Amino acid sequence: MAEQQFDLVVIGSGPGGYVAAIRATQLGMKVAVVEQADVGGICLNWGCIPTKALLRSAEVYHLMQRGKDFGLVTENISVDFPVVIQRSRRVATRLSKGVEFLFRKNKITLLKGCGVLSRSHEVMILDDTGTDTGSVHATNILLATGARARELPGVPFDGDIVISSREALNLSSLPKSMVIIGAGAIGVEFAYFYHTMGCQVHLVEMMPTILPIEDPELTKLLVNQFKKSKMQVYTDSIVKTVTKEAQEAVVTIAQGEKEWQVQAEKVLVAIGVQGNIEQLGLEKVGVEVERGWIRVDENYRTTMESVYAIGDIIGPPWLAHVASAEGIIAVEKIAGLSPRPLDYRSIPGCTYCKPQLASIGLTEQAALEQGYNITVGRFPFQANGKSIALGENIGLVKLIYDKKTDQLLGAHILHAEATEMINELSVVMNNNVEGHDLIKSIHAHPTLSESIMEAAAAAYGEAIHV
Repeated sequence: MAEQQFDLVVIGSGPGGYVAAIRATQLGMKVAVVEQADVGGICLNWGCIPTKALLRSAEVYHLMQRGKDFGLVTENISVDFPVVIQRSRRVATRLSKGVEFLFRKNKITLLKGCGVLSRSHEVMILDDTGTDTGSVHATNILLATGARARELPGVPFDGDIVISSREALNLSSLPKSMVIIGAGAIGVEFAYFYHTMGCQVHLVEMMPTILPIEDPELTKLLVNQFKKSKMQVYTDSIVKTVTKEAQEAVVTIAQGEKEWQVQAEKVLVAIGVQGNIEQLGLEKVGVEVERGWIRVDENYRTTMESVYAIGDIIGPPWLAHVASAEGIIAVEKIAGLSPRPLDYRSIPGCTYCKPQLASIGLTEQAALEQGYNITVGRFPFQANGKSIALGENIGLVKLIYDKKTDQLLGAHILHAEATEMINELSVVMNNNVEGHDLIKSIHAHPTLSESIMEAAAAAYGEAIHV
C-alpha cells in the first residue's frame, strides 16, 4: 500500500463511523474509513436493521392471525422460518451496499482491514491474517469500533446452543424452545420475535422488571401483554447454571430461595455489551481506558490530542443514534466549529417489541428522586380514535412535567407505533417547549400523535377525551 495522507481516518464504519466520515467530507476534509468486516458495522449488518426486519415478519404474522378481527378470512397461515431469515439478511446487505455508495458519492476512501494505532498520526492496516499491509497518515483519527455481546460468566458462547444476538439473527431453523438471559431491549425484542414465531420463550431478568431503565408503570403493562400471550417471564431471577446435554441445555433459574430448571434448545445471552478496544494500539499512543471504556472529553477527544473516540467504546448509552450524534460533534470540533455538547438527559430510547416502548428523559421515580415537584399526564390509547380503528389500542402516553418551569422532564409511550411517536417529544425536550405550547400545537385528527397532545393536556387538567 502506497503511503497516503488524510485529514481524518475513521476506524470503524458503523452508524458512528460512517456518519462522522460523511459529515467530515461535507466540512472539506479528505477522509478514509478502515473497516475489517461489513460496511455499516454491527448495527446495520447484525443488530438494529436485521432485527427490525425479523420483527416486521413477526408483526405481519401476528396481524394475519388476527384477520377475523378485521373481517378477513385467513386460513392455513404458517411460518417459513428460513425465508424470514433470508429477508432479514437481504435488508442488511442492501443497506450495507447503500453505505458503500455514500462513501463513493462523498469521495471517502474505504480501506479493508483492521486499523491499529501505531503512532499519534498513523494507522497501520492489518489483513485477516494479522499481516501488516501498510499504513496511512492522518491529521486526526476517530475510533468508532463499536461493541460485542458480553458473555455470562461461566457460560461461554459456543455459537450453537449458547448463542449471542448475532447467531439469533441467523438460525437455520426455528427452535422449539429458548431461554433468554437478560431483558434489556435486545433480550425483549428477541423474546417477542421468537415467541410470536412459535418458539416457547423463557425470559429471565435479575432486576424487578424487564427493561429496567424504563418507567415501571409501562413495563408492567408490557409484561402483562407478554404473559397474556403465554410467554414465560421471570423477574427478580438469576440463572445459576447452564448445562449442555446433547442438543439442548438445562438452565437452572433461581428466584430468592425458589429454584427450578428449564430445558431449551437455545440459550440466548443478552446481558449487555463490551467495547471493541482490544488490539487498537491504545497503549502505544497513550489513549487511556477507564473501566473498559475509552476516556473522552465533551467533544470526544481522548487523552491523545489527535485521537477521538465515539459510540459504544466510550460507554453507555449504547445506541446507534447516539454514536451518530457523537461522530458529528467530534468532526465539527475537528473542523474548528463550536458544536453544542450532546445532552445525554434527552436521548430517546426504543424497544421494538409489540407493543413498542419508547421513552426520553426521566422516569416518574427518577424525577421525584431528583427533587422535582412534578405533574404527570397520562392518556390511554383506548381513548384514541386512530388506535381503535387500527385495532392497536394497548398502551398509553405518559408525560412528566416540572411544575415550577412547565418543562417536560420525561416522556414514555407504550404502543404499537411508539418508536415513531417519540421523536416529537425529542424536539419538545431539546427546544424547551412548555406544556401549554404543546397543548396548543394543533395535531391532525385522527392520528396516534393526538395522544401526546392529550397527555400534555391531562397534566394540566385540560384533557378532552378522558
